[in-house]
Formats: sequence, C-alpha cells, structure tokens
Amino acid sequence: MSQEDSQASQDPGPGIYPPGQHPDLPPPAGTVGPLAWIRNNLFNSVGNSVITLLCLYLLYIVVPPVVDWAFISANWGAESKQDCVKAGACWAVVEQRFGQFMYGFYDVDQRWRPNLAFVGLILALVPLLFNNVPFRKPWLVYTLIFPIIAFYLLNGGFGLPEIETSKWGGLLVTVSSGVVGIAASLPIGIALALGRRSNMPVVRTLCVGFIEFVRGVPLITILFMSSVMLPLFLPEGVNFDKYLRALIGIALFSSAYMAEVVRGGLQAIPKGQYEAAEAMGLTYWKSMRLVILPQALKIVIPGIVNTFIGLYKDTTLLLIIGIFDLLGVAKASIADAKWIGLADEVYVFVGLLFFLSCFSMSRYSIYLEKKLHTGHKR
Repeated sequence: MSQEDSQASQDPGPGIYPPGQHPDLPPPAGTVGPLAWIRNNLFNSVGNSVITLLCLYLLYIVVPPVVDWAFISANWGAESKQDCVKAGACWAVVEQRFGQFMYGFYDVDQRWRPNLAFVGLILALVPLLFNNVPFRKPWLVYTLIFPIIAFYLLNGGFGLPEIETSKWGGLLVTVSSGVVGIAASLPIGIALALGRRSNMPVVRTLCVGFIEFVRGVPLITILFMSSVMLPLFLPEGVNFDKYLRALIGIALFSSAYMAEVVRGGLQAIPKGQYEAAEAMGLTYWKSMRLVILPQALKIVIPGIVNTFIGLYKDTTLLLIIGIFDLLGVAKASIADAKWIGLADEVYVFVGLLFFLSCFSMSRYSIYLEKKLHTGHKR
C-alpha cells in the first residue's frame, strides 16, 4: 500500500475526529444569554410567570408617575418654594440647604476640611477592603494614622481654627459616627467574644455581664446615659465633649451585638481545628490569629455587615440628645415655615443617601463572601 493510501485510510474524513480530539462546541442555542436567564429565572414555572407579570404590571403603574414627579415635572433651580410652579417635586429646599445637609453648621469657609477628610477616608479604606493594591503595607501605615489626621483636620489644631462639635451636623455626623462605631466595635466585639468563651471565670463573667447588660437596653438609653447621666458622676470641673461621649456609647453598644455575631462564628468552627492548632504547637493567641478567627470571621461576614448597617442607621438617634445628624437636619428643614410642605422631597433625598451607603456595604459583603468562599456551593 502506498503512503498516500495509508494516510487516506487513517483520515476519518470531514466532521469526524479521532477519540479525545473533538473540539469544544458552543452551548446549545437558548441555554445562555439574556433570554435564557429570563426564561430560567422569571418564567421557569406557571407560578413564577404569574408573579413576574404581576411585578411588571406594578412597575408599570408605579415607576412612570415617580419618574415624572422626581425628574420630568420637577422644579429645578428654584430659589424658594414660591418659585416652584410645576406639579412635580420642588427640590428648592435641597438645593438651598445642601450645605447643611452635608456639614450641619460647620463654618462655611472651613468646609474644605470635611471634604479633605472624606477623601482621606476613602484612601484609608482602600488597603483594608482590597488586597491586590500596590504598596499595600506602607499604605496600611497611613490607614493606622488616619484617625489622628481626621481628628485634627475636623476638630482643629496645628494651625487650623477649632470647630466645636456642636457645629457639626448632617452627613458629616452620620458618616463620622458610623465609621467610628464600626471601626471600634469590631475589635472590641472580637475581644468580648473571646472573653465570653474564656476558661478564666472572672474574664468570662465580666464579658457575659457586659454583653447581656448592653443588649438588654435600647441604644437611646445608652445615649441618654452618656449625654445626661455620665457628667453627674464625673468630678467637679471634669467634662469632655458630648459628641465624644455619644461616640463611645455607640461603639460599646454595637460591640455587644458584634460579640454575639463573632461568638456564633467561633462555635461553628469544628473542634478538630482547635486540636490541630494545638498539635502544631501554636499558642492560644497564635492559633486564634492564624487558624480560628480567620475561619470564624469568614463564616459570619453577613452577620458582621448586617450589624454595621444597623449601626449606621441607628446614628439617627443622635438627634434625641441634640446632635443634628443627616435626618436631624432634614427634620429641622421641613419644620421651617419657609419650607413647610416639602417633606416628601427632603425625605426622598435623605433616604437616597442612606440607601447608597447601606447598599454599598451590602454589595461589598457579597463580593467578600465570593472572594473568600472555599467550600461547595449551597
């Protein structure tokens, strides 16, 4: 047999491939893409199809009027409520009081300082939230010293005029209270959770007593104690800032709830992990830092973020003790006779700011869960 005949006999012909050499084929039409997602998630059964159509009908009823009120027929650039002649929203109150919504009664010529502090906060959070950033370790040094920078930048010092915290307000108070509460409650909560599981009776009793006492009273009670009652127990002539006392109360209140979240993660770790750490010769603190806590915190990421979001929204209670946060400034605005009747516009604006903040934290939580997920799909 000639060489050409031998090759011809080995050639399987067009469309036929030797075993193991068949190329990958595209997925069947209709199983991928937007239409496939819609069919698999929205119309995969009779019940889901009915619910989907009902939701579409409700959106058709609700969305167009809301868009018309908020944008199409809205009054833009008005100087007062009397200038709002269209039937839609009158954003004059937001436009005229935007500075108070953001900074409260902070001196107008010094508002660059909160702006700079906010930019610094974003830069300080980057190496904490993301691992793959260049120069992360030196960057973390800046993150550690940022609270000191922010304190002097907002409060004053080193050549900057002092701005009393009684002038702080709006989004400045909401963000600063939330950030301080979140940053302080996580490490304190971890320490309380470890103390509650400690083998030392005194430490365990103190931690249990603190957690149960704080969780047994509402936040408003703690704010009242820090604002009204605490100065009565201090020596004569000794006092410190009311806003600082409120921040301490918020941090301690949130840390008690955080401790229970972390304790749930610690209890979810199999006993074999503790035994494996001991078998490797790790000390208690090394086993917690390197083996136990990383796994426990990964398990309770949803609970941690849920506590953070709750804490951020609970900052609105600061108005009870005379600190005008974002919602407090909003209530003061609609109480002004000049802007009576514009409560809808004000609350929509405030709600949108809260939604953007909380939604961002929620989405980062989902991103972190997917990034750290190592088990099977549930």
